[in-house]
Amino acid sequence: MAPTSDRSNGSLFPELHGHGLRLSHWRADRDADVEAWLRGLSDREFRRWNTPLRLVADLDSARASLRAKQDAAADGTSASFRVTDAADGTTLGHVGVNAIDLVFRTGRVGYWVLPEARGRGVATRALAVAARWAHGDLGLHRLELDHALDHDASCRVAERCGFRYEGTLRGAMFEAGRHDAFRDSHLHARLATDPEPHLP
Repeated sequence: MAPTSDRSNGSLFPELHGHGLRLSHWRADRDADVEAWLRGLSDREFRRWNTPLRLVADLDSARASLRAKQDAAADGTSASFRVTDAADGTTLGHVGVNAIDLVFRTGRVGYWVLPEARGRGVATRALAVAARWAHGDLGLHRLELDHALDHDASCRVAERCGFRYEGTLRGAMFEAGRHDAFRDSHLHARLATDPEPHLP
């Protein structure tokens, strides 16, 4: 089924639907959202590959982080989606379209999946839905995605969703758990003119 969007929630960015998923907005005033956000950003595997600018270590910092995401959505620079199972509403992970520039028509995407939801193609399906919306309704021409070297799972997600590998960026990401050391990353990108991948 093709991804669809729904603006009935009144947000700047719509809810998205497709591939058995619902992509809705994270809410700092909803305890379940804050708890899931904290679990996602505290997860050992997430921290192995990602180092947020602001550490999220407890419910207060998780709530503050989500408020910052809501502010970015309000000014149109970032769309952060809570990925849930369309059938039962279970939170599965996150996908975001960030650094949105409507002049150059570019954005950067990122995603993570909660431990219990891994191995089910959640990141691939969520990225496919978000990318289709970003290239379509949002009108972005180029979407970029980068991940730490050796993060093979993320590389496979990118390639399955039609994000071509474009090269290695030297010293482009923080080392795990540090803000004073850097590591290389792989850059992938997808253009609006690229063929859309077929997902089962």
